[in-house]
Amino acid sequence: MSTETRGARRAQPEPAAPDPAHGRKGRAARSDRARAEARLGWYLAGPAFVVMLAVTLYPILQAVYDSLFNYKLTAPDDRSFVGLGNYLVILSDPVWWRDFAVTFFIMVVSVVVELVLGFALALVMHRAIKRLRGLLRTAILVPYGIITVVSAFAWFYAFDITSGYVNSWFDWVPGVGPDLNWFAHQGTSLFVIIASEVWKTTPFISLLLLAGLAQVPGDLEEAAKVDGATAWQRFSRVIVPNMKAAIMVAVLFRALDAFRIFDNVFIMTNGANNTEVLSLLAYRTSIGQLQIGMGSAISVLLFLCVIGICFVAIKLFKVDLAGARGER
Repeated sequence: MSTETRGARRAQPEPAAPDPAHGRKGRAARSDRARAEARLGWYLAGPAFVVMLAVTLYPILQAVYDSLFNYKLTAPDDRSFVGLGNYLVILSDPVWWRDFAVTFFIMVVSVVVELVLGFALALVMHRAIKRLRGLLRTAILVPYGIITVVSAFAWFYAFDITSGYVNSWFDWVPGVGPDLNWFAHQGTSLFVIIASEVWKTTPFISLLLLAGLAQVPGDLEEAAKVDGATAWQRFSRVIVPNMKAAIMVAVLFRALDAFRIFDNVFIMTNGANNTEVLSLLAYRTSIGQLQIGMGSAISVLLFLCVIGICFVAIKLFKVDLAGARGER
């Protein structure tokens, strides 16, 4: 071996030692600032989380426990362990799948319509003159401030065939007139139920989207406008991508609320004409028929559906709400 070769080998740099700031899978450890923000988040949300857990954990565990038994309040001493038998009965019953389809339909239509209207209201409030913003926000929030039961009764009496005034609006439509019974058919009943939901909760969606619009840099919109982008291109390629977090929060909160709908259906139709939803099914089984075991199983399945909706929404939007993606 020549002297030049030995010298070249000695000149080669030694392999760098592994950076302790990286984990086993090559992920960088969080910075001191990220850890401090995480601690602050736990300090602020921790007490509320503990209280919420203490209030909700026991009922959830009790429902899971009761769902494993054939338990009726009409015969409280005749309790027998059936394991997953209640779940098998429910999932094999077409009533469950019919009510699931109705609930899912109400959720999807309500969320889509409210998202469109919420965007429109949010843009109006965002672009409005400063002197009018407070007035617009107050006026838009009026429906959301009404109690759900009161709102449901108001919509029911408005569309009812005997006490309603809506039918008088359709006197000019052939075949409709004053004799249209909105709550006699599934389609028209669901229309009124969804309309009442949209009317009441769209302000909530618009406020969440308005908070997201406030986070969109105005310079990006101006740059896109200078580059010749149309209004739709600025909305779809600049505004929406920069407020994905607000959209995800709005969709998630509203989807969970719509999937657990109960008041409007109970007051307007009480589940008649194939308008029964899962919450009403759980109520009728537990309270109406006093079947605690079967009703608890329905409640647990409803809870699992809610968890599934959360998982799908988070995976679909892929939004880092903590804002620490760049620091990981």
